[in-house]
Amino acid sequence: MAEPLDIPSILSHVSVGSNDLERALAFYDAVLATVGAQRKHEVPGFAVAYGKLFPEFWVQTPFDEKTASVGNGVHFAFIAMTREAVHAFHEAALAAGGKDEGAPGPRPQYGDDYYGCFVRDLDGNKIEASLLQVMD
Repeated sequence: MAEPLDIPSILSHVSVGSNDLERALAFYDAVLATVGAQRKHEVPGFAVAYGKLFPEFWVQTPFDEKTASVGNGVHFAFIAMTREAVHAFHEAALAAGGKDEGAPGPRPQYGDDYYGCFVRDLDGNKIEASLLQVMD
């Protein structure tokens, strides 16, 4: 058996559903490139996984073949290494058809050094880019 990797995360992956997969993939190709992610795995006609080293964020048609919908209070945050990357994420999302849910800037309600932005993707899923936060 291989030695376990020292990965600083507790998550294997997350998935969002889409009602127009090709349109969603064009959106995420542009947006996730701003945080260093790229396509890591594809299941033609069903799903694509993005990540830096391994597939972490999946965009797919719902497995049950019903309409994709969003969850109230659910969002997915991507690590940005600089404030400029937070701004690039926001700008790329809006240019690709996303909707603004909070321009780049400080969010003191989340911590003194918190800096991020929020957008909705083409299917209404809420996504965020924020500077890496290491908390005690």
